[in-house]
Amino acid sequence: MKPKVLILINNDVGLYKFRKELLTALIEDGFETVVSMPWGEYCPLVEKLGCRVIDTPLERTGKNPFKDISLLKQYLSVIKKEKPSAVLTYTVKPNVYGGLACRLTRTPYISNITGLGKGIVSGGLSSKIVLFLYRLGLKKASCIFFQNTSNLEFMKKSGLCCDNARLIAGSGVNLEHHTPAPYPDKNKPISFLAVMRIMKDKGIYEYLDCAKAVKEKYPDTQFTLVGDCEEEKAYTAVKASKFVTYLGYIDDIDGIIKNHHAVINPSYHEGMSNVLLEASALARPVLASNIAGCTEIFEEGVTGLGFEIKNTDALIKRVLEFIELDYDIKVQMGKNARKKVETEFDRRPIITAYLLEINKICRNLK
Repeated sequence: MKPKVLILINNDVGLYKFRKELLTALIEDGFETVVSMPWGEYCPLVEKLGCRVIDTPLERTGKNPFKDISLLKQYLSVIKKEKPSAVLTYTVKPNVYGGLACRLTRTPYISNITGLGKGIVSGGLSSKIVLFLYRLGLKKASCIFFQNTSNLEFMKKSGLCCDNARLIAGSGVNLEHHTPAPYPDKNKPISFLAVMRIMKDKGIYEYLDCAKAVKEKYPDTQFTLVGDCEEEKAYTAVKASKFVTYLGYIDDIDGIIKNHHAVINPSYHEGMSNVLLEASALARPVLASNIAGCTEIFEEGVTGLGFEIKNTDALIKRVLEFIELDYDIKVQMGKNARKKVETEFDRRPIITAYLLEINKICRNLK
């Protein structure tokens, strides 16, 4: 029988867009690969790769304890039925309840911290509860992957990991798929793009206010927004804005990035920003919050510009600075960005790291 890997994750989009090469590598390496996640439009594409998908309903941001207990029961049922050689978990709830289910069934598992999330970052009682749940879920993990040093050090200080922690460059970027694109024409009005889940913690209000302020000085400047709605209040603000063009969710994000001069990410917290990686791979400068998960990707003044988190005035200042840069400097920043991701964020070594840890588990089972 083939060794089996079970993946627990909260959505199909992120799995297919950022980890399909890992799925393919697992299958090519001889693993039967099963994914437990809520059914979505990308699930047939995941199945086409050769994986089997188990529809597992999950509320990504819900705080209903009864539904979370139901999720734990679902994971226990899946693990007992599938009897995987190893389980790989991503994002908060799969890490917590999937990890706990693995502990209860004595199944080896690997966790991936894709970011600390709002629950921890907000502090207070919410943070204590999430950390307590993480302690339950991560305690027996064979390996815990982290996407940035800041998250790793925080979890170490919280006593949630030690020798089993390993740092990787997020999901990396597929450099063959995301290739450099010609920079927009010199005479074209400057255009900025933000790709985010429409919610406060992604910096949506700062982006909207920045667009309004900048267009008062440079009316021809264009601001575009792409992404799904996560918070109704934020979505209402987007729809009411006269200064931002909102395109909703777009599947081919490369086609949108190519038409813009720079990508802006005003997020409050990140694991490792995939949109900054993809923008850099397409040779576009980036403007981003000076936070872990962003600062690793851009080099100040060389590949992009940083600004203080939650500071609209700081964002406006950097956007105006970028507009006023010489055209050739903007082009060179994009080229520098591409070189940086080629050197530091190639997805292939990250896949190798996963395979190494999974194969280590399988060897120990023999």
